This record gives sequence, C-alpha cells and structure tokens, in this order.
Amino acid sequence: MPPIKDPHPGESPRNLFAAELRRHREAARLTQRALAARMGFSESLVAMVETLRRPPTDDFARACDKALGLDGTMMRLYIAATWDKATEHLKPWLEQEDEAETLRSWEPVLIPGLLQIESYARAMISAAPGIASEEVEDRLASRMRRQAILHRDRAPAATFLMDEAVIRRRVGNAEVMREQLGFLLEVARRPNVTIQIVPYDAGEHCGLAGGFIIAERNGTAYAAYTDAQPSGRTIEYRPIITELVARYDAIRAEVLPFKQSLHLIQEAVSQSG
Repeated sequence: MPPIKDPHPGESPRNLFAAELRRHREAARLTQRALAARMGFSESLVAMVETLRRPPTDDFARACDKALGLDGTMMRLYIAATWDKATEHLKPWLEQEDEAETLRSWEPVLIPGLLQIESYARAMISAAPGIASEEVEDRLASRMRRQAILHRDRAPAATFLMDEAVIRRRVGNAEVMREQLGFLLEVARRPNVTIQIVPYDAGEHCGLAGGFIIAERNGTAYAAYTDAQPSGRTIEYRPIITELVARYDAIRAEVLPFKQSLHLIQEAVSQSG
C-alpha cells in the first residue's frame, strides 16, 4: 500500500473530508483494513478516499459515520465536498434532501431541477442576468449531480406535481423541449417516481403562488424548500411546513390521474414543433 498523502484540509471541502476521515480513523486506533471491514467496503477504497484518488459517495460517508460512531459528521463533510460549487442558498436544502425517504414537489412554472435534462437546465441557468460562463458550468454540474439521489440505493419515493404550464412553456428550443418531455415520460416509469399534472381547466388554486418541495422521513415532513426571487430558502419551522403540506394536499386534489398525466405530456411532445 503506498504511503498516505497528507490531504491538507484547508485546500478544499474534499481535502477536509479526507483529512477528517484519516483523523477519526486514527483516533479510533483503526487501520484502513480494520475500518474497511467495519464499513463493508474494500481497504483500497478507504485508502483512495484518504489520499484523494477517489471521491467519497453518500453510502461511503454514511458507513464512515456508523463505523466510527459519529453523529453525521462525515455525512455533513460529504455534502460540503459534493456541493462545493452549488449556490449558497441551496446548500442547506441539499443536506436535508439527502436524508429524505420521501420527496413531494410542486412546480407551477418550470420542470423541477431533479428532472431537468442538461440542455434544459443550461438554458434556464444561462437566463440569469450577467451570469458568467464559468458559473453557468458550475451550477449546471451541481444540478446534474443532484439528480443522482433518484437513482441511488435507498432512493427516496418522489412525487412531482406540475401545472400544465410547465410542459407547455418552451425553454431552449423545440428540440430541447421534446427531449425534456420525453425524459419525463421515461423517468415516470421508475417505481420510485410519480409525475402528475394539474390541467389548465383546474382554474385558480393555491399552488399558483409558487413552487416548493417537502422532505419527509419516518412519515413526517421535517424540511421544505420554497422558490423565490432571487433565491429560494430552506424551511425547518414546523408551522410553515405544516401549511405547505396542507397546500400540497390541496394541489394534489386538482391533478389528473397518473396515466392521464402521462398522456398529456405525450400530447405536449407531439405539439412541441
């Protein structure tokens, strides 16, 4: 095994994860092999994460916390390392979202970020006034990386409610919209994902005030994220979360059944030019 490289924790969040992993392992008087055995990972992977040759994953970070008896320390460092380039207002939500067993999303205007394809996301991010090309790429990479939550082991059950305006509003060009709507039809086949549409003829409803997403664990809503200009915010205040849950239930009463929702999306594909 090659000698362990000092990751210099002040250089980046990923360096800090590696340095803290090594520090906690040594404080517990564990070799890399012994820690790997406790975690259920290979010794070589532990070594590569400690020497910055491999980035950690969420499963790896969770296993670190469990094996070392830490109260979410490595998971918080993993979030910081993974979302280093994410916008500051979104970072608190990403930590909450990562813990969710269930996600309930409502969007009245745009495809939810968790379901955006790269070309759609790029068009939306680029629309921000004065945004630099480097920042566009950083935000785009973060948005695409965030979507891994729907594909990982123990992926949350996610329900996405959208107004019909979401699938009718052209973002990018006709080709981008056809690809984006086709992706919605594809992802809706996954057992952990449900997509439903509130049709135009539902008229006025409380969801038109803005989009939000609710995180639940053990059957209880514990955090939410609400859209706003110029940036959204993470909410943990119980009375507001309770109100958002009530609003979500009211919106859900207006949606089309699942198959009819997919039919409407398919219709939008055929009309997208």
